[in-house]
Amino acid sequence: MLEVQDLKTHLFLKRGVVRAVDGVSFDLAGGETLGLIGESGSGKTMTGLSLLGLPPKPAGRIVAGSIRLGGTELVGMGEEELAADVRGSRIAMISQDPMTSLNPVFTVGSQVAAPIRAHVADGNARGAALDMAVRELDRVRVPSASARARDYPHQFSGGMRQRVVAAMAIACQPEVLIADEPTSALDVTIQVQLMDLIERIQGDTGAGLLFITHDLGVAASLCHRIAVMYAGRIVELAEVEALYRDPRHPYSQGLLASVPRLGQRKRLTSIPGNPPNPLSLPTGCAFHPRCPHATDQCRNEAPPEVTLNDGDGQSRRVACWLEA
Repeated sequence: MLEVQDLKTHLFLKRGVVRAVDGVSFDLAGGETLGLIGESGSGKTMTGLSLLGLPPKPAGRIVAGSIRLGGTELVGMGEEELAADVRGSRIAMISQDPMTSLNPVFTVGSQVAAPIRAHVADGNARGAALDMAVRELDRVRVPSASARARDYPHQFSGGMRQRVVAAMAIACQPEVLIADEPTSALDVTIQVQLMDLIERIQGDTGAGLLFITHDLGVAASLCHRIAVMYAGRIVELAEVEALYRDPRHPYSQGLLASVPRLGQRKRLTSIPGNPPNPLSLPTGCAFHPRCPHATDQCRNEAPPEVTLNDGDGQSRRVACWLEA
């Protein structure tokens, strides 16, 4: 359904060029959930925005690579065509902070109806679009959807606002859904409800889901495969069970070792140092200043991406000299 090859998105700043997405490749099938994990600044959200053709303006620009959605090339497509035929209709995003995503001066119903009017209903059919919006709100289990559609975002709780954003995203039955850390501002019980909701929506629509998160527990419960990002690159991509059972890249190992587990009494492991300055990335492997296994080769040469056999017909991709 979605094929991304060697995608590069750069930010051209006065201080220099930030390689926010630096050669990312992955594919996504219908009904599949691919998790994108990593520390803040690793390029997860920028990857999602690039799929929508929305790198931050005016500094951001896709400089290379390919994004194919059902055989249609999106890189190089004009803004008007993207807005009319792709963004919101074929690819949609559930954003991280619903309070800043929703307009405070418009009712919830009118905001959910906006993409419907743009892509589904006739432009003048406000009543029909609003009726469809109420059905979408009911679909994401907003209680008394018909009445709540007349309310404003500030009248909703955080969890309910996230449901409204989800209703906007699925209103046009997109082929690909991007969820950008949708559970980060919610308490645990609401997180579980939202994850159940996302799984149900995906089951109903058959959409491919790109799930961006820093929560390894949420990723383990929801995703089929995991892509680990660091400094704009995917350093490891594997089936979720294989990755959690046997992480191969030192960064993946560090992330998983830092997660607390029930009954565990030993001291948690932490990854030393900090993520690199994106304006001045280290030579060779970007992770080598924090890696306990770094060699001179790691410091001087960027590692190639290799494919490893995990057995049972499964494979993983790792960008590390230890596995090359």
